[in-house]
Amino acid sequence: MPSTSRAGSLKDPEIAELFFRDDPEKLFSDLREIGHGSFGAVYFAHDVRTNEVVAIKKMSYSGKQSNEKWQDIIKEVKFLQRIQHPNSIEYKGCYLREHTAWLVMEYCLGSASDLLEVHKKPLQENEIAAITHGALQGLGYLHSHNLIHRDIKAGNILLTEPGQVKLADFGSASIASPANSFVGTPYWMAPEVILAMDEGQYDGKVDVWSLGITCIELAERKPPLFNMNAMSALYHIAQNESPTLQSSEWSDYFRNFVDSCLQKIPQDRPTSDELLKHMFVLRERPETVLIDLIQRTKDAVRELDNLQYRKMKKLLFQEAHNGPAVETQEEEEDQEHGVGRTGTVNSIGSNQSIPSMSISASSQSSSVNSLPDASDDKSEFDMMEGDHTVMSNSSVIHLKPEEENFPEESESRTRPSEPQSPPQVSRHKSHYRNREHFATIRTASLVTRQIQEHEQDSELREQMSGYKRMRRQHQKQLMALENKLKAEMDEHRLRLDKDLETQQELNKRQTQKDLEHAMLLRQHESMQELEFRHLNTIQRMRCELIKLQHQTELTNQLEYNKRRERELRRKHVMEVRQQPKSLKSKELQIKKQFQDTCKKGVSRGSTMGVRNSPQALRRTASGGRTEQGMSRSTSVTSQISNGSHMSYT
Repeated sequence: MPSTSRAGSLKDPEIAELFFRDDPEKLFSDLREIGHGSFGAVYFAHDVRTNEVVAIKKMSYSGKQSNEKWQDIIKEVKFLQRIQHPNSIEYKGCYLREHTAWLVMEYCLGSASDLLEVHKKPLQENEIAAITHGALQGLGYLHSHNLIHRDIKAGNILLTEPGQVKLADFGSASIASPANSFVGTPYWMAPEVILAMDEGQYDGKVDVWSLGITCIELAERKPPLFNMNAMSALYHIAQNESPTLQSSEWSDYFRNFVDSCLQKIPQDRPTSDELLKHMFVLRERPETVLIDLIQRTKDAVRELDNLQYRKMKKLLFQEAHNGPAVETQEEEEDQEHGVGRTGTVNSIGSNQSIPSMSISASSQSSSVNSLPDASDDKSEFDMMEGDHTVMSNSSVIHLKPEEENFPEESESRTRPSEPQSPPQVSRHKSHYRNREHFATIRTASLVTRQIQEHEQDSELREQMSGYKRMRRQHQKQLMALENKLKAEMDEHRLRLDKDLETQQELNKRQTQKDLEHAMLLRQHESMQELEFRHLNTIQRMRCELIKLQHQTELTNQLEYNKRRERELRRKHVMEVRQQPKSLKSKELQIKKQFQDTCKKGVSRGSTMGVRNSPQALRRTASGGRTEQGMSRSTSVTSQISNGSHMSYT
């Protein structure tokens, strides 16, 4: 939906189907104001078609920033149409009448903040656990659908008659997760939401932080840093350590639960589904804890309303008899009583909630009350004795007559001489019939005070609206500056792209040169390596050839020597074979002579002793010579035989 569309325009079919065309004035009756905020007011009403009790949130989209108000209404209606869970407020439809949107929802008795306002004391731990458990179930549903509530606080956690816990006021919700808008109520805001004003994003864990702050609110009647200015509180939330429960009376489970919710770093903070498994919410507690709390609160509200009724009645009675001076005195007394009864403030009003840097209020209740010096001042009241209706600043609050809650003697003491007329009695009956289903845990004084606070805070809202307009103007200027800078950036980018292309071309050439150089270097290295390998191979081959040559020469020499030796042997054998045959005959003759000589020598030796004549001596001498010749011949023969033997070998 474009933001420039006119407020209230239903020309767009997508927007037109969000609203019913019926007249809400004819469909809903018995409207009674039960809450008030910057958005407008919340009313109790009856659906005349079904007689069902509903709550109607009236939101005007006229006046200043009408388009923004219209967009906020569309956003909230779309969000409510998307959700359907037992722990979320039930949406019943939206109607348009006289520049006002009537947002119809299920009726709830009030908020957890109203409990603090009525009882003027913190809730019990099991009551806080029950409320927290219901809120966690609603948050788990939202977060599972990538939705963020962004404004969790006691004033936006409602209670129904059967004791159900309902999440309400989705005017600040986000339909996308993660988100980055600065939205929420300052004292309940998570650190990452505050830091998202400058930069960053956040998810559903911001609701977990706000729930932890809400637990402290329910345990101490006000959130941390509540006595501090809102802007200062934002600074402290972003910069300081996480808050903790101050009192030591709470259990360790409760303290651990709050500490887990208030982890400063989102990554350390558990999700809503993880917290549903925490012992603080899983511990056994009575099933009727919230029903009992609601019943006690309704009884207390009835007492407070009746007390206020008697005070206003006495004030008007004295005004009628004593004049304005006494009225002023009585008002001052009432103010003193109001301050004494109200005590400290519970939490901040929902008109300090900041959706998209604007002001928002809870759907059926304001989150806690006024500033600490606020009183229960009930000026400008007008009472109609017949129907017991108190009118204050255009709001109508119907009070039950005292005889419903007190004995007749108390009524006689309070109203000694008031006439009764038949028309008034008939009006009483109609009002009683309409009030049969009306129940609330909000006091009449709280609604009146909200209206007064709304009027008192109008200046603050105007300032915030002015701040929003200024911020929007600054955003436009920033956008224009961004567009200008973007154009300059585009121009510089074009130049840079050209320079980059040139640089890339140079880089490509340089890369090619580097590749060529690297290739040449690798080729040179490979050639060197190949040359070294070839030289080594040649050297090895030379060595092998030399060895082979030497071996071949040696083998040839040996073969030659053997061949030569065989030739010489053959030659010798041939020579031996070719010797004269006379040599053999001579050899045989010599052998024969030798043998004969030997025989003769033996025979002579035997006759040496008989004969010693000169002839014997001469024979002996000749025989000696013969032996000597024989020995020589024998030696020659032996040499010849040896030579022949060698030749044979």
